Amino acid sequence: MERVNYTLLTEFILTGVPHPPRLRTFLLVFFLLIYILTQLGNLLILITVSADTQLHARPMYIFLGALSIIDMGISTIIVPRLMMNFTLGVKPIPFGGCVAQLYFYHFLGSSQCFLYTTMAYDRYLAICQPLRYPVLMSAKLSTLLVAGAWVAGSIHGAIQAILTFRLPYCGPNQVDYFFCDIPAVLKLACADTTVNELVTFVDIGVVVASCFSLILLSYIYIIRAILRIRTADGRRRAFSTCGAHVTIVTVYYVPCAFIYLRPDSHSVLDGAAALFPTAITPFLNPLIYTLRNQEVKLALRRMIGGQRAKSEV
Repeated sequence: MERVNYTLLTEFILTGVPHPPRLRTFLLVFFLLIYILTQLGNLLILITVSADTQLHARPMYIFLGALSIIDMGISTIIVPRLMMNFTLGVKPIPFGGCVAQLYFYHFLGSSQCFLYTTMAYDRYLAICQPLRYPVLMSAKLSTLLVAGAWVAGSIHGAIQAILTFRLPYCGPNQVDYFFCDIPAVLKLACADTTVNELVTFVDIGVVVASCFSLILLSYIYIIRAILRIRTADGRRRAFSTCGAHVTIVTVYYVPCAFIYLRPDSHSVLDGAAALFPTAITPFLNPLIYTLRNQEVKLALRRMIGGQRAKSEV
Protein backbone atom coordinates (compact mmCIF):
# COMPACT_ATOMS: atom_id res chain seq x y z
CA MET A 1 0.00 0.00 0.00
CA GLU A 2 2.91 2.35 0.59
CA ARG A 3 3.67 4.21 -2.65
CA VAL A 4 5.95 7.06 -3.52
CA ASN A 5 3.28 8.87 -5.52
CA TYR A 6 1.10 9.21 -2.39
CA THR A 7 -1.96 7.42 -3.74
CA LEU A 8 -4.70 7.71 -1.13
CA LEU A 9 -5.38 4.58 0.88
CA THR A 10 -8.45 2.46 0.21
CA GLU A 11 -8.06 0.07 3.16
CA PHE A 12 -6.32 -0.38 6.49
CA ILE A 13 -4.82 -3.40 8.21
CA LEU A 14 -5.54 -3.70 11.93
CA THR A 15 -2.66 -5.37 13.79
CA GLY A 16 -4.91 -6.48 16.66
CA VAL A 17 -3.92 -7.24 20.24
CA PRO A 18 -0.32 -8.47 20.63
CA HIS A 19 -0.38 -12.13 21.67
CA PRO A 20 1.76 -15.28 21.58
CA PRO A 21 0.87 -17.42 18.54
CA ARG A 22 0.15 -20.44 20.75
CA LEU A 23 -2.71 -18.51 22.42
CA ARG A 24 -4.44 -17.61 19.15
CA THR A 25 -7.12 -20.32 19.36
CA PHE A 26 -7.72 -19.72 23.06
CA LEU A 27 -8.18 -15.96 22.55
CA LEU A 28 -10.50 -16.53 19.58
CA VAL A 29 -12.74 -18.83 21.64
CA PHE A 30 -12.51 -16.51 24.68
CA PHE A 31 -13.66 -13.40 22.81
CA LEU A 32 -16.29 -15.40 20.92
CA LEU A 33 -17.77 -16.46 24.27
CA ILE A 34 -17.52 -12.89 25.57
CA TYR A 35 -19.38 -11.63 22.50
CA ILE A 36 -22.13 -14.27 22.65
CA LEU A 37 -22.67 -13.81 26.41
CA THR A 38 -22.69 -10.01 25.99
CA GLN A 39 -25.42 -10.18 23.36
CA LEU A 40 -27.49 -12.74 25.27
CA GLY A 41 -27.13 -10.97 28.63
CA ASN A 42 -28.12 -7.57 27.31
CA LEU A 43 -30.91 -9.05 25.21
CA LEU A 44 -32.24 -10.77 28.33
CA ILE A 45 -32.32 -7.44 30.18
CA LEU A 46 -34.14 -5.80 27.26
CA ILE A 47 -36.74 -8.56 27.11
CA THR A 48 -37.20 -8.56 30.89
CA VAL A 49 -37.63 -4.79 31.13
CA SER A 50 -39.99 -4.71 28.13
CA ALA A 51 -42.11 -7.65 29.23
CA ASP A 52 -42.46 -6.83 32.93
CA THR A 53 -45.22 -4.29 33.58
CA GLN A 54 -43.63 -3.27 36.87
CA LEU A 55 -40.34 -2.27 35.21
CA HIS A 56 -40.80 -0.99 31.66
CA ALA A 57 -42.39 2.36 32.64
CA ARG A 58 -39.94 3.16 35.45
CA PRO A 59 -37.15 5.64 34.59
CA MET A 60 -34.30 3.56 36.02
CA TYR A 61 -35.19 0.63 33.76
CA ILE A 62 -35.74 2.81 30.72
CA PHE A 63 -32.11 3.91 31.19
CA LEU A 64 -31.03 0.31 31.75
CA GLY A 65 -32.73 -0.79 28.53
CA ALA A 66 -31.00 1.99 26.57
CA LEU A 67 -27.67 1.00 28.15
CA SER A 68 -28.20 -2.61 27.01
CA ILE A 69 -28.78 -1.45 23.41
CA ILE A 70 -25.56 0.60 23.52
CA ASP A 71 -23.59 -2.32 24.98
CA MET A 72 -24.83 -4.66 22.25
CA GLY A 73 -23.89 -2.07 19.63
CA ILE A 74 -20.36 -1.40 20.93
CA SER A 75 -19.68 -5.12 21.26
CA THR A 76 -20.91 -5.78 17.71
CA ILE A 77 -18.81 -2.95 16.26
CA ILE A 78 -15.56 -4.02 17.91
CA VAL A 79 -15.41 -7.65 19.05
CA PRO A 80 -16.09 -9.53 15.73
CA ARG A 81 -13.36 -7.49 14.07
CA LEU A 82 -11.06 -8.21 17.03
CA MET A 83 -11.69 -11.96 16.65
CA MET A 84 -10.66 -11.82 12.99
CA ASN A 85 -7.14 -10.92 14.10
CA PHE A 86 -6.87 -14.31 15.82
CA THR A 87 -7.48 -16.15 12.54
CA LEU A 88 -4.85 -16.85 9.90
CA GLY A 89 -4.18 -14.43 7.07
CA VAL A 90 -4.35 -10.65 6.64
CA LYS A 91 -7.89 -9.27 6.75
CA PRO A 92 -7.93 -5.58 5.81
CA ILE A 93 -10.79 -3.26 6.68
CA PRO A 94 -12.03 -0.95 3.86
CA PHE A 95 -11.48 2.78 4.30
CA GLY A 96 -15.24 3.34 4.58
CA GLY A 97 -15.48 0.54 7.14
CA CYS A 98 -12.80 2.21 9.23
CA VAL A 99 -14.70 5.53 9.09
CA ALA A 100 -17.92 3.80 10.12
CA GLN A 101 -16.24 1.91 12.97
CA LEU A 102 -14.69 5.07 14.39
CA TYR A 103 -17.94 7.02 14.09
CA PHE A 104 -20.19 4.39 15.67
CA TYR A 105 -17.72 3.67 18.46
CA HIS A 106 -17.56 7.33 19.49
CA PHE A 107 -21.28 7.82 18.88
CA LEU A 108 -22.23 4.92 21.16
CA GLY A 109 -19.38 5.52 23.60
CA SER A 110 -20.26 9.16 24.21
CA SER A 111 -23.98 8.29 24.36
CA GLN A 112 -23.05 5.81 27.08
CA CYS A 113 -21.10 8.53 28.87
CA PHE A 114 -24.12 10.86 28.83
CA LEU A 115 -26.40 8.00 29.88
CA TYR A 116 -24.25 7.18 32.91
CA THR A 117 -24.55 10.82 33.95
CA THR A 118 -28.31 10.73 33.55
CA MET A 119 -28.50 7.53 35.59
CA ALA A 120 -26.51 9.18 38.39
CA TYR A 121 -28.94 12.12 38.37
CA ASP A 122 -31.83 9.65 38.50
CA ARG A 123 -30.33 7.96 41.57
CA TYR A 124 -29.76 11.38 43.15
CA LEU A 125 -33.44 12.26 42.75
CA ALA A 126 -34.61 8.85 43.96
CA ILE A 127 -32.54 8.98 47.16
CA CYS A 128 -32.30 12.70 47.93
CA GLN A 129 -35.79 13.73 46.71
CA PRO A 130 -37.86 10.54 47.21
CA LEU A 131 -41.22 12.28 47.69
CA ARG A 132 -40.85 14.46 44.61
CA TYR A 133 -39.14 11.79 42.48
CA PRO A 134 -42.29 10.68 40.56
CA VAL A 135 -42.88 14.29 39.53
CA LEU A 136 -39.25 15.22 38.82
CA MET A 137 -38.40 12.06 36.84
CA SER A 138 -41.33 10.74 34.84
CA ALA A 139 -41.22 8.03 32.19
CA LYS A 140 -41.69 10.69 29.49
CA LEU A 141 -38.79 12.80 30.78
CA SER A 142 -36.52 9.79 31.07
CA THR A 143 -37.30 8.84 27.47
CA LEU A 144 -36.46 12.40 26.35
CA LEU A 145 -33.18 12.25 28.31
CA VAL A 146 -32.26 8.99 26.59
CA ALA A 147 -33.07 10.54 23.19
CA GLY A 148 -30.95 13.58 24.10
CA ALA A 149 -28.02 11.32 25.01
CA TRP A 150 -28.29 9.59 21.62
CA VAL A 151 -28.45 12.88 19.71
CA ALA A 152 -25.51 14.38 21.62
CA GLY A 153 -23.54 11.16 21.09
CA SER A 154 -24.28 11.20 17.37
CA ILE A 155 -23.03 14.78 17.06
CA HIS A 156 -19.89 13.96 19.05
CA GLY A 157 -19.17 10.89 16.90
CA ALA A 158 -19.68 12.85 13.68
CA ILE A 159 -17.28 15.59 14.81
CA GLN A 160 -14.57 13.06 15.66
CA ALA A 161 -15.00 11.11 12.42
CA ILE A 162 -15.00 14.22 10.21
CA LEU A 163 -11.96 15.71 11.92
CA THR A 164 -10.03 12.44 11.69
CA PHE A 165 -10.77 11.54 8.07
CA ARG A 166 -10.61 15.01 6.56
CA LEU A 167 -6.83 14.44 6.59
CA PRO A 168 -5.14 12.62 3.70
CA TYR A 169 -3.99 9.05 4.33
CA CYS A 170 -1.43 8.02 1.73
CA GLY A 171 1.43 6.23 3.47
CA PRO A 172 1.56 3.01 5.47
CA ASN A 173 -1.84 1.43 6.06
CA GLN A 174 -1.05 -0.66 9.14
CA VAL A 175 -3.07 0.54 12.17
CA ASP A 176 -1.25 -0.49 15.33
CA TYR A 177 -4.49 -1.25 17.20
CA PHE A 178 -7.37 -3.72 17.18
CA PHE A 179 -9.94 -1.23 15.83
CA CYS A 180 -10.02 2.13 14.06
CA ASP A 181 -9.65 4.68 16.84
CA ILE A 182 -8.45 8.25 16.71
CA PRO A 183 -4.91 8.06 18.21
CA ALA A 184 -3.93 5.00 16.16
CA VAL A 185 -5.39 6.24 12.86
CA LEU A 186 -3.94 9.76 13.17
CA LYS A 187 -0.43 8.27 13.26
CA LEU A 188 -0.90 7.28 9.59
CA ALA A 189 -2.03 10.70 8.31
CA CYS A 190 0.09 12.42 5.65
CA ALA A 191 -0.39 15.84 7.24
CA ASP A 192 0.19 17.68 10.48
CA THR A 193 -2.11 16.24 13.16
CA THR A 194 -1.41 18.78 15.92
CA VAL A 195 -4.78 20.50 15.59
CA ASN A 196 -6.62 17.16 15.48
CA GLU A 197 -4.87 15.89 18.58
CA LEU A 198 -5.61 19.13 20.42
CA VAL A 199 -9.29 19.15 19.42
CA THR A 200 -9.63 15.46 20.31
CA PHE A 201 -8.03 16.04 23.70
CA VAL A 202 -10.24 19.05 24.46
CA ASP A 203 -13.47 17.59 23.03
CA ILE A 204 -13.21 14.18 24.69
CA GLY A 205 -11.72 15.80 27.79
CA VAL A 206 -14.71 18.13 28.15
CA VAL A 207 -17.21 15.27 27.68
CA VAL A 208 -15.45 12.90 30.08
CA ALA A 209 -14.56 15.52 32.69
CA SER A 210 -18.00 17.16 32.72
CA CYS A 211 -19.87 13.85 32.87
CA PHE A 212 -17.59 12.43 35.54
CA SER A 213 -17.80 15.64 37.59
CA LEU A 214 -21.62 15.58 37.49
CA ILE A 215 -21.62 11.91 38.48
CA LEU A 216 -19.21 12.61 41.33
CA LEU A 217 -21.30 15.56 42.51
CA SER A 218 -24.46 13.43 42.41
CA TYR A 219 -22.85 10.76 44.53
CA ILE A 220 -21.51 13.22 47.05
CA TYR A 221 -25.11 14.30 47.71
CA ILE A 222 -26.27 10.67 47.59
CA ILE A 223 -23.72 9.53 50.18
CA ARG A 224 -24.63 12.45 52.44
CA ALA A 225 -28.30 11.49 52.20
CA ILE A 226 -27.57 7.80 52.83
CA LEU A 227 -25.52 8.55 55.93
CA ARG A 228 -28.53 10.39 57.36
CA ILE A 229 -30.70 7.27 57.08
CA ARG A 230 -31.20 6.01 60.61
CA THR A 231 -31.55 2.27 60.03
CA ALA A 232 -28.64 0.06 58.97
CA ASP A 233 -30.94 -1.88 56.61
CA GLY A 234 -32.04 1.33 54.92
CA ARG A 235 -28.44 2.39 54.40
CA ARG A 236 -27.54 -1.03 53.04
CA ARG A 237 -30.39 -1.01 50.52
CA ALA A 238 -29.54 2.53 49.40
CA PHE A 239 -25.87 1.68 48.90
CA SER A 240 -26.85 -1.52 47.06
CA THR A 241 -29.03 0.47 44.67
CA CYS A 242 -26.10 2.68 43.68
CA GLY A 243 -23.33 0.08 43.92
CA ALA A 244 -23.86 -1.36 40.44
CA HIS A 245 -23.76 2.06 38.80
CA VAL A 246 -20.58 3.11 40.66
CA THR A 247 -18.85 -0.14 39.68
CA ILE A 248 -19.65 0.22 35.98
CA VAL A 249 -18.76 3.93 35.89
CA THR A 250 -15.34 3.17 37.40
CA VAL A 251 -14.62 0.35 34.94
CA TYR A 252 -15.69 2.60 32.05
CA TYR A 253 -14.11 5.97 32.87
CA VAL A 254 -10.66 4.94 34.14
CA PRO A 255 -9.57 3.23 30.88
CA CYS A 256 -11.10 6.01 28.73
CA ALA A 257 -9.19 8.67 30.69
CA PHE A 258 -5.99 6.62 30.33
CA ILE A 259 -6.38 6.32 26.55
CA TYR A 260 -7.55 9.80 25.54
CA LEU A 261 -6.58 12.28 28.26
CA ARG A 262 -2.83 12.04 28.01
CA PRO A 263 -0.65 14.34 25.87
CA ASP A 264 0.92 11.35 24.08
CA SER A 265 -1.51 8.45 23.98
CA HIS A 266 0.58 5.93 22.03
CA SER A 267 1.43 3.58 24.89
CA VAL A 268 1.39 -0.18 24.28
CA LEU A 269 -0.98 -0.36 27.25
CA ASP A 270 -3.65 1.58 25.32
CA GLY A 271 -4.81 -1.60 23.59
CA ALA A 272 -5.21 -3.47 26.87
CA ALA A 273 -7.03 -0.51 28.43
CA ALA A 274 -9.34 -0.21 25.41
CA LEU A 275 -10.55 -3.79 25.92
CA PHE A 276 -12.47 -2.62 28.99
CA PRO A 277 -14.91 -0.12 27.39
CA THR A 278 -15.16 -2.13 24.15
CA ALA A 279 -15.45 -5.75 25.33
CA ILE A 280 -15.33 -6.15 29.11
CA THR A 281 -17.79 -3.44 30.25
CA PRO A 282 -20.57 -4.49 27.81
CA PHE A 283 -20.11 -8.05 29.11
CA LEU A 284 -20.15 -7.02 32.79
CA ASN A 285 -23.13 -4.63 32.62
CA PRO A 286 -25.89 -7.28 32.49
CA LEU A 287 -24.12 -9.39 35.13
CA ILE A 288 -23.73 -6.53 37.58
CA TYR A 289 -27.19 -5.05 37.02
CA THR A 290 -28.93 -8.43 37.37
CA LEU A 291 -26.89 -9.96 40.18
CA ARG A 292 -27.04 -6.80 42.32
CA ASN A 293 -30.59 -5.76 41.45
CA GLN A 294 -33.36 -7.57 43.32
CA GLU A 295 -36.12 -6.10 41.15
CA VAL A 296 -34.55 -7.42 37.95
CA LYS A 297 -34.08 -10.86 39.52
CA LEU A 298 -37.71 -10.90 40.68
CA ALA A 299 -38.85 -9.84 37.20
CA LEU A 300 -36.82 -12.69 35.67
CA ARG A 301 -38.45 -15.15 38.06
CA ARG A 302 -41.91 -13.80 37.18
CA MET A 303 -41.17 -14.09 33.48
CA ILE A 304 -39.79 -17.64 33.79
CA GLY A 305 -42.69 -18.61 36.06
CA GLY A 306 -45.19 -17.21 33.57
CA GLN A 307 -43.64 -19.16 30.71
CA ARG A 308 -43.76 -22.37 32.76
CA ALA A 309 -47.43 -21.80 33.61
CA LYS A 310 -48.27 -21.28 29.92
CA SER A 311 -46.41 -24.44 28.93
CA GLU A 312 -48.27 -26.49 31.55
CA VAL A 313 -51.61 -25.21 30.25
